[in-house]
Amino acid sequence: MEDREIEILKRLEEQDKKLDAIFKSVEKTRRYFMWTFIVGLTITVLPLIGILILAPFLFGALSSAYTL
Repeated sequence: MEDREIEILKRLEEQDKKLDAIFKSVEKTRRYFMWTFIVGLTITVLPLIGILILAPFLFGALSSAYTL
């Protein structure tokens, strides 16, 4: 009976090590997705804000260039 308990304890230790490795991998993946989302959002939102700010100046310059 004691051999079975030792074997069970060894398996539990192995599973614990594997769970730790899985947790680390999942955390790395979560951070990767988070930074990918932040960078993607920044790349799309900042140019839109720039266009909203610069559009009136550009349209004003274009309209003054074509007035008689």
